[in-house]
Parts: sequence; structure tokens; C-alpha cells
Amino acid sequence: PQSLFTQSYSGFWLEIGFGQGEHLYGRMKQNPGIGYLGAEIFSNGVAGLLKAIDINPAHHIRFFQNDGMILARSLKPDSLDGIYVLNPDPWHKKRHHKRRIIRQENLDVFARILKPGGQLILSTDVPYHADWMITQTTLHPEFKWTAQSASDWQIPPENWIHTRYEAKGAKSAKKMVYL
Repeated sequence: PQSLFTQSYSGFWLEIGFGQGEHLYGRMKQNPGIGYLGAEIFSNGVAGLLKAIDINPAHHIRFFQNDGMILARSLKPDSLDGIYVLNPDPWHKKRHHKRRIIRQENLDVFARILKPGGQLILSTDVPYHADWMITQTTLHPEFKWTAQSASDWQIPPENWIHTRYEAKGAKSAKKMVYL
């Protein structure tokens, strides 16, 4: 990721499917010493991020308007401190489960590009999708479940940046899950 920036940063994070960019932009504002990469396939989401950046310019963010896995596969091994995948499409139908982003072949890519001790942070408002994500990640040999109590996945992490999508989902869902 360093090659995408003109100055050095102490670390790099990737958000796949950043929606309107609220979380990515908020993280970037909180951590000016970190380089942020974002991937979003939908033009409206990219436009939302560009609007925020136009109001408050930032130099430590780069985005890719396409499938985030294309970007992830292009990164060097051990190059990221963390990856966010927040509220991905659950692909409800069984025949579409192969489209879910949290699955073994994508976890292989995440494990390759994360530095040792790097974090994969996930969220969803769909209970059976949370079960799927937990099962997929705990079955992968490179990921470790670090929750020690129910509050670890029921309460947003410290300094969490809430998005409009999350607020909308939380109204109709029983609860958000933070993994």
C-alpha cells in the first residue's frame, strides 16, 4: 500500500464495501498517521466519500471503485494492520452463498495480506449471517476468535463510527453484531 501514497504512514487499513464512506472517512479523521484504502463497487457510495473529502481534504486515503477482492489480491503479503468488512450483503439464498465475501478463499487472501497480529473486523445486522461469519473465520487456521464475553460482539468497539446504514439496519434488526 505504501506505493499508493506520497508520504509514509505508520500502518495501513482496508475497508471493503465502504458504502457512503462514513466509517472510512471517520477512521481517517481519527488517525492521521494511518494510510487508508477503501473499495466500493457502487458509484453512489464513492460519490458520498468524495463529497466528504471535498469538504475536508485528506491525503491519507485512496479508494478503488470495483470489487474489493481485486484490490485485496493485489496487495503484498503482511502489508495491512487491519481490514474492515462492515455489513456485507448476506446473499440470503443458499445458491448465492458462494458470493458471500466471508468465505474460505477470501479469508486466505486476508490472512496473506494482514501483518502478524493484524485484525479482521466484521459487522452485520443479520443474525444467521453473523453465525456464518463466525463459523467461516473460526474454521480458518489463520484467524482467532478473541471475544471473551457476549458484550464483545454486542457492544460496538471503542471509538466505533456509526453509519447511516448501521442506524437504519439497527432499527429493523434486533441487534448489530460486531466481530
